[in-house]
Amino acid sequence: MKYRGNILVAPLNWGLGHASRCIPIIKLLLKYKFNPIIASDGEALQLLVQEFPELNRIELPSYNISYSKNKHLLKFKMLIDSPKILKAIKAEKKMTSEIVKANNIIGIISDNRPGVFNKKIPSVFITHQLKVMSGSTTWLTTSWHQKMIKHFDQCWVPDYKGPMSLSGELSSLEIPKIKTKFIGTLSRFDRIICEETIDILILLSGPEPQRSMLEKKLTNSFKETTKTVVMVRGVIENESSTEQRGNMKVYNFMLAEHLETLINESAIVISRSGYTSVMDFARLKKNVFFIPTPGQFEQQYLAQHLEELRMAPFCQQEDFTIDKLEWLKDYEGVRELDYQYNFKKLFSLFEGE
Repeated sequence: MKYRGNILVAPLNWGLGHASRCIPIIKLLLKYKFNPIIASDGEALQLLVQEFPELNRIELPSYNISYSKNKHLLKFKMLIDSPKILKAIKAEKKMTSEIVKANNIIGIISDNRPGVFNKKIPSVFITHQLKVMSGSTTWLTTSWHQKMIKHFDQCWVPDYKGPMSLSGELSSLEIPKIKTKFIGTLSRFDRIICEETIDILILLSGPEPQRSMLEKKLTNSFKETTKTVVMVRGVIENESSTEQRGNMKVYNFMLAEHLETLINESAIVISRSGYTSVMDFARLKKNVFFIPTPGQFEQQYLAQHLEELRMAPFCQQEDFTIDKLEWLKDYEGVRELDYQYNFKKLFSLFEGE
C-alpha cells in the first residue's frame, strides 16, 4: 500500500486513557492512507503495540508519574515530581526532532505530551483540558498548560460545544493565538444491541497505588455477592489472563474488541471518571457508577458534572458500598450527542491544506 505520509502519534503514559483514545485516531489515519508511527512509553506503549502489532513503534522518555496514597498529598507530590517531568519533556522534545528527521515524519499528533512537537511540520495537541483544575492553583496549572499548547499548530478537543458537553468547564476556555477544533467524542467502541448477561462490570484504571487500592476495596465489597460480576484490572501484561475470585471473574486486561463486547453485555459499570472512559460509556449508552481517583481534581469535576447532567451518580472511594448502586435508577445513563466530524478534512493539515 502506498501511504500519504508518516504521522507520529504520541499519547501520554498516565493510566491507559490517552493511549485508548488514540486508537480511533490511528484507525482513522489508516483509513485515509496515512502511516501512523506509535511513540510512547510504559503501559500506554504496550497497549498500542498489542492493538497495532504491525505498526512501527518508538519508546519515548518516561515521565514516571505516580500518585500518593494520601489524596491530600497528591498536589504536593506532583510539585516535587515537576523537575523530573520537565526533564522528560525536554528529553522528548530533543528526541522528537531526531525521530522526525530519521522517519520522514510529515505530521505529529501528541495526546498531552508537551514536548512532542516540531516547528518544521504540522503538530497537533489533543486535550479536553483547556482548563486544568488543581484546586487553589487552577490558574497556575491552566496558564502553564496553555503555554505548552501554544507550541502546536492546532489543538483538537475530543468533545463538542454546548450545555451537553461531556467535559463541561474543562474545555470551555478560549486560547488566544491557537486554532482549537472540537472534533467530537473519541471512542474505540461501537454500541451493540445484545442481552446484558453481566450484572456488574468493574473497570479499573489509572496510576498506582490508587488503582490497586480500589481493586482491593471492590474485591472485598463484592466477595459475598450472588450477582454476576466481572472485573478488568487494567494491568497490561504480555498475555491476557483470568482468575476466579468467588463469584467474580477477573481479567488482567482486555484488548478493545473483547472489552467492547464485555461493556455492551453489562447492565452496570463501575469505573473511574477519567475522560476517555466517559467518552466510551457515552458511545455505548451505559449505566455507570463513578468513583473518581482520590485527589485528582479533573475526575472529581467530571463526576460532579455528569451527576448534574443526570447521567450518572458517584461517590468517593472510601465511601463506596454496594447499596449505593441503587442510586443508578434515578439517572439516565451516560449519553453523547449525534456529532459527526470530517476527519478527512481535519487530516488535510498534514498535507499543507
